[in-house]
Amino acid sequence: MSRDPERGDPNIPPPPPPPPPPMPNLFARAQARMGYRRLEEDDELLMPRPSILLPHLQESEKRFFELVHSGDVAAVSDFLTENPDFNINCVNFQGVSALLIAVQSRSEAMVEFLLSQPNIDIGDCVLHAIRDNQPKILELLLEKQRLAAPSLEYVGVTHSSDFPDYITPLILAAQCGHYEIIEMLIDRGHTISKPHSPTCRCMDCKAQLERDDLLHAEHLRLSLYKSVCNPAYICHSSRDPILTSFQLSTELRQCSFLVPEFRNNYLELAHEVSNFAVELVAGCRNSGEVEIVLRQKAGITNSNIFMYPRLVLAMDYKQKDFVAHAHIQHIVESIWRGNWYDYNLKPIPAKIFYPVFRILMLPIITVMCIVLPKHQMVAHWNIPLNRMINHAAAFLVFLVLIFLESNMVKTGQKRMPPSSGLEPVIMVFVVGNCWGLIRMCLIQGPKRYFRYLWNWHAVVSNTFFILTFVFWLASYLDALNNDQVDLERKYWHHLDPILIAEGTFAVATIMTFFKLMFFCRLNYYLGPLQISLGKMCSDMAKYITIFIIIIISFTAGLCRFYQYYDSMVQVDSNGIKTAQVSSFIDVTTTLKTFFWAVFCMAPLESGDVIIENLPGETENTTIINKHLFTEAVGYIAFALFEVLTVVMILNMLIATMSSTFQRVLDNIDIEWIFGKTDFYLEYMLQPTLPPPLNLIPTPSGVSSFMEWFQSPKVDPREEERKNDYPALMSQLVQRYFRDKDSAASAESDIDGLKLEIADLRQAINDLLERR
Repeated sequence: MSRDPERGDPNIPPPPPPPPPPMPNLFARAQARMGYRRLEEDDELLMPRPSILLPHLQESEKRFFELVHSGDVAAVSDFLTENPDFNINCVNFQGVSALLIAVQSRSEAMVEFLLSQPNIDIGDCVLHAIRDNQPKILELLLEKQRLAAPSLEYVGVTHSSDFPDYITPLILAAQCGHYEIIEMLIDRGHTISKPHSPTCRCMDCKAQLERDDLLHAEHLRLSLYKSVCNPAYICHSSRDPILTSFQLSTELRQCSFLVPEFRNNYLELAHEVSNFAVELVAGCRNSGEVEIVLRQKAGITNSNIFMYPRLVLAMDYKQKDFVAHAHIQHIVESIWRGNWYDYNLKPIPAKIFYPVFRILMLPIITVMCIVLPKHQMVAHWNIPLNRMINHAAAFLVFLVLIFLESNMVKTGQKRMPPSSGLEPVIMVFVVGNCWGLIRMCLIQGPKRYFRYLWNWHAVVSNTFFILTFVFWLASYLDALNNDQVDLERKYWHHLDPILIAEGTFAVATIMTFFKLMFFCRLNYYLGPLQISLGKMCSDMAKYITIFIIIIISFTAGLCRFYQYYDSMVQVDSNGIKTAQVSSFIDVTTTLKTFFWAVFCMAPLESGDVIIENLPGETENTTIINKHLFTEAVGYIAFALFEVLTVVMILNMLIATMSSTFQRVLDNIDIEWIFGKTDFYLEYMLQPTLPPPLNLIPTPSGVSSFMEWFQSPKVDPREEERKNDYPALMSQLVQRYFRDKDSAASAESDIDGLKLEIADLRQAINDLLERR
């Protein structure tokens, strides 16, 4: 067969067709126009490569780690003998060294062997041993560290992937709560400096603020508080753990307000350290042990006047869980009732009306307190419960007197003080109340006395009564000098002493009747309502600030917006007259309009613009003009104010109050018991005789008054309690840690049981699959 030389061999496949001409690369052209170019010769520079460089182990190093993890000291020794130049401090990509593996494996022999090797780097193994609670291994590491550099034992690790540089061994041990390790470190000279408050501006704090990062400094302070607030460290560093818990809890709550970004952390720590004091008192097994705790006087001034100073201190520090604990309340209730055990068995109506019957007994009680101060009945009336009933009975008499005085007919009253005959009695009552206030202020001290709002209420109400008496006296002197006694009331000056006295007496009467709410604390149902009302007042104060800003803003813009139209009257075609409402003509009327608009009591025509009739073209015609734009601005501003205040602000306030009330109900037992205890402490300090009978000197009152000017006597029982308290605290701390270990062991047993059940379930499933 012949073949064409031009066509070639038919057994040879034809060459592939030439590639098509390249299509124009629009993206490349766009890059060229933008100034980009292709790096053809440097393509290897664009290959992906790791941006984070971490150490990795060689095969020999992996073998060494496996031997260390196995715990075979002989094999590790042979490996190091065979490889004399081996780097014993090599680490993996996580920064874990062989020594750290030995520490985490809890192999004391391996740790001891590795520490015997030259140039061994301990790193952060000390902190890991503390966190894992390994005292023996920690002691080996510390001894090795002391031989290398004694000062390194007391500081943190600079380069550690698990711990910040400010974490020292004792700080970490305190945070973990390892009691034995804390004791060992303290014996070796480790210390923790108490954190300074964020408001502290001592030389050290100023220097730290200048050279340190603020976030780092705040983390350091929070870490120090976590350490010093741990119960294990408190038991090592304080002779009075309960007092220390109270103080630390108060400091942490203050820090939560000063450092709002870490508020939750500080509040959580405050709750934990407060709970430690509660758990300690929960370990008491009888009333004697609880009384030893409550009678401690450390941390409070004027402690001799209180029966239970530690209880008063807990009230001052707002330790509600501590005060409301059943052990504390058992002692408080026993002191409150005394030997009157049948009082709680009386029905509620009898308890309410009992002060009414006590009114008849007050003269007898007064005589017996003067004549027979040591009598058994006087001792019975001297218990706090009877003191409260006596004061309530006298208070009811005072309420009746001021009610009768305020309801006198004033039609024919002259410009003279009222002369109903009740005024001298009311004055005597007020003088007795004032003496009671002064006495309580002297006993408790002004700082503690004015810490409670009810004391402020008593001071203010009695101040208004005193002002009433002063203006009564001023009116009497004015009547003697000016001889205008028979002048009719409508001619009196608006600042006449009698008018001012009537106003101050009205305010004082309102505040005095309002004190009935103070007695509601004794009731389980009314007490939480009274507490909620007090908390709602604080909520309302927050919203008042926003409301004031809103009302001032609208008043500033509209204060004289309608001034020109004031008192204008418009008459329509039917002869009906329409007057301009005095709404936005000056600052006073504008404020009044907006204020009553909050309660939907402002006139609907407040935004209307009324223009009086203008003369028309003829004599009997008029023109009614309308300033629509001005009226539209007024209406829109008035409507916007209504929406902001009535629709938004008031509803937000209602929602906040509902949340506050629900929060009190959710914690009703603690809140109510805490408020009731405050009520109890009030009458534990009050005298047996109420105002105005407290003005009568009694033997017990004179003796207590003389004790104020004498040096305190040494009580032998007080010395016994001082000696008994450390021993009792040792027992309470032992019980606390025993209960804690029991709970931890029970939890670990449960976890182990769950793990065993899971393994058994897996084994059963494997067996079923094989079948």
